[in-house]
Amino acid sequence: MDTKLTQLLNITYPIIQAPMFLVSNVAMVTEAMNAGIAGCIPALNYRTLDELRAAIRQLKANKVEGGSFGFNLIVNKSNVKYKGQLEVICEEGCDFIITSLGSPEETINQAHAVGIKVFCDVTDLRFAKKVESLGADAAIAVNNEAGGHRGNLSPEVLIKQLNDNLSIPVISAGGVGCKADIDKMLSYGAAGVSVGSPFIASVEAGVTDEYKQACVDYGAEDIIMTERISGTPCTVINTPYVQKIGTKATWLENLLNKNRKLKKWVKMVRFSIGMKATENAAKKATYKTVWVAGPSIEHTKEILPVKTIVANLVR
Repeated sequence: MDTKLTQLLNITYPIIQAPMFLVSNVAMVTEAMNAGIAGCIPALNYRTLDELRAAIRQLKANKVEGGSFGFNLIVNKSNVKYKGQLEVICEEGCDFIITSLGSPEETINQAHAVGIKVFCDVTDLRFAKKVESLGADAAIAVNNEAGGHRGNLSPEVLIKQLNDNLSIPVISAGGVGCKADIDKMLSYGAAGVSVGSPFIASVEAGVTDEYKQACVDYGAEDIIMTERISGTPCTVINTPYVQKIGTKATWLENLLNKNRKLKKWVKMVRFSIGMKATENAAKKATYKTVWVAGPSIEHTKEILPVKTIVANLVR
C-alpha cells in the first residue's frame, strides 16, 4: 500500500491512528507503530509540559521501522498551553504534528526548522489552500462522517475537491471502519486515512470498559450531533443520558450568544462544562454518559488489541 503518506512518514500502511481527546495514549501509539502505521496523541491529553515531554521521550524509545508518531495541537488563542506545547515538541522531536482550529503558520515555521512535518485539519477548500500557502506538508480532509467535530462535505466530494486544487497530499478523516472503506477513500484520491473511532474499543485505550463496550453495542444509527459539549456540533453516542439532557444549547446560551461581547465567554463556559462531563464519562463510571464517537463504530464488534484492529483494517 505505497502512497504519498507512506512515503512522507516512512510507514508500512497509509493509516494514521487519529488523535482522540482523553482516549489516545503512549501504549496505543506504540502498538500502532509496531503494526506499521502512524499514531497521534492530542498534546492536551497531558496536563503539564513535563508529562508531554516524558511521553515524547517514551515514544522515541519505542519507535520501530515502519511506524511513526506525532502530536495534535489546537492552535487557536483559546488554548493557552499551545506555545509551551509547541516548544516542547520541537525541542524533543517527533515525526509530525497535526494542527486543528486555527492558523498553523507559527507551528509550520517552528516545526519545519527542526525537521518535523505538519499536517493541517481542513473542512473546505478555502482553508486548505491557505494552509498549503503557509507550507503545510499535507491536508487532513475532515468529512461529514468523522467523529467529534466533523466537516460538512462527503468524503468523495471533499477529497476530489482538494485534490483538484492542491499540490500537497490529501489525507481523509472520517468514515473508515474497515478495509473496504480505506480502499474507497484511496480510490477517491486520498493519500491515506486518519482513523479514530475504531480504536476507542482497543485494549490499550485509556478509557473505561463501559465506553469501549458502548462502541461495540451501538452502531452508526446511534451517532447524533450535540451542541451540549463544546457549543459547536459534535458527534456522540445517543445514550439515555444524552437523550435526557437534549442536544441543543439552552435558551439562555442562545440568548447570550447573540451578544457579541458575551459570546466568547459563553462558548468558553460551555466548552469547560462539556469537556468535564466527557472526561468523567471516559475515565470513570458515571450515569452521565457523554461518549464521543463517529459512525465508523458500526464495524466495531468486540474490544481488541490495537495490532488486531490494524490487521483488520489492512487485510
